[in-house]
Amino acid sequence: MTTKKKFYVTTAIDYPNAEPHIGHAYQKIVADVLARWHKLLEDDVWFLTGTDEHGKKIQESAEKSGKTPKEFVDKMVLKFQEAWKSLNIEPNRFIRTTDKDHEKLVQEFIKKCNKNGDIYKGFYEGLYCTPCEAYYTEKDLINNECPFHPGKKITSIKEESYFFKLSKYQKFLLEHYKKYPEFILPAERRNEIIKRVEEGLKDLSISRTSFSWGIPFPLDKKHIVYVWMDALYNYISGSGKNQKYWPADIHLLGKDNSWFHCVYWPAFLKSAEYKLPKTIFVHGFLTFNGQKISKSLGNVISPKFLAEKYGADAIRYFVCRQFPFAEGDDGDFSEKALIDRYNNELADKLGNLISRVSTLIEKNGIEKTENKLLKKLKLKEIEKLFNNYELDKSLNDIFAFIDECNSYIQNKKPWETKDKKVLYEVADSIKTIAILLWPFIPETSEKIAKQFGFKIELKEIKKPLNEKNKIVKGEILFKKI
Repeated sequence: MTTKKKFYVTTAIDYPNAEPHIGHAYQKIVADVLARWHKLLEDDVWFLTGTDEHGKKIQESAEKSGKTPKEFVDKMVLKFQEAWKSLNIEPNRFIRTTDKDHEKLVQEFIKKCNKNGDIYKGFYEGLYCTPCEAYYTEKDLINNECPFHPGKKITSIKEESYFFKLSKYQKFLLEHYKKYPEFILPAERRNEIIKRVEEGLKDLSISRTSFSWGIPFPLDKKHIVYVWMDALYNYISGSGKNQKYWPADIHLLGKDNSWFHCVYWPAFLKSAEYKLPKTIFVHGFLTFNGQKISKSLGNVISPKFLAEKYGADAIRYFVCRQFPFAEGDDGDFSEKALIDRYNNELADKLGNLISRVSTLIEKNGIEKTENKLLKKLKLKEIEKLFNNYELDKSLNDIFAFIDECNSYIQNKKPWETKDKKVLYEVADSIKTIAILLWPFIPETSEKIAKQFGFKIELKEIKKPLNEKNKIVKGEILFKKI
């Protein structure tokens, strides 16, 4: 019996101080697509997402709402879980940093780092951005403001703190980046990190005393754990029973989180004698209809609202097709562009193919034959693109084959010839299309599989479609907008 290959994908965990938006959803959709692709490959898949529930920002938001921090996060977390459910995002675990197993592991890690001589007591004095929950130096600021929160006040703080010897790991980090270039992707982000680390690293303040909402610091009861020293460990505490899936194969995160994950995280892991993740993939930000995503946009950026308006599969398809994820660039979630792709690609190309073929088969039936049409599909190329995170290009190749199928039907005219072999070839090709599209549009693919009588499994691609399947005309998959 062969052991299945492991695949462990994580996302950043979100601050539940405000409701989820389409920017959060982009990352979770991509993670779900990758998880589903590896399920097709029959890998042993673990997909983790969740919420980051400690820190000053959460405490302040709770106070404004008249709730305790725990009451506040309990209510907000449900909104994130509902949002991901509405988009058919199916993590193996939704971790919360208030989970008891997570809190226990964080304290154990700090003790390990301390045992290895990497923690000491001192005073922190400097600049702090509460929305980022991050420390900054003067040179990090743009016009004396946080680079990620312009207009927000940078706080000057001084307090007793425990420090992690981050400076000790500069050489280790630079050597690791060089030896394993796939550790930080894409290359542009890797080069940014290397440049900053080469400039030198300061030791990191890892405890706070000025507020109380956090995990108790195991070395001193007067302190709580700094939120990043807490949050990053979710990837291990959430990695299955007995940490079965660690190390992660890929961490997905936005570029505002790159420093914490690419510098702090590997240093923490090295200190505590843990293996490092294989890849940290840093993607770009989304705007919405040309506007920066913010609370003022309100309900229109809600993933649940958008899923109800356009359908989960339409949102999933659009974000993977519209934005070149592998390049890590920013993108704009334009409703006009979504509607264009929905009508021109999902409705006119895929939906029309399924409708025409199933209607003709219901009338005429099919007759098994060699499927020469399927040879036009670039299956190896699609697999390669998937493995390189080029999701937009893999969809482009799948839809190029859908175009081939539509052209084949148009040229062969089976509504005139009643050619059952032609209809078989196209039906068999539809099987392959639906399986390859399942990671992106699972609901639609499952409808097609039920209608044409096959299973969503990669090995089904190599099996010819059963000509005895009763294929009938189904519902319209994508009604034009």
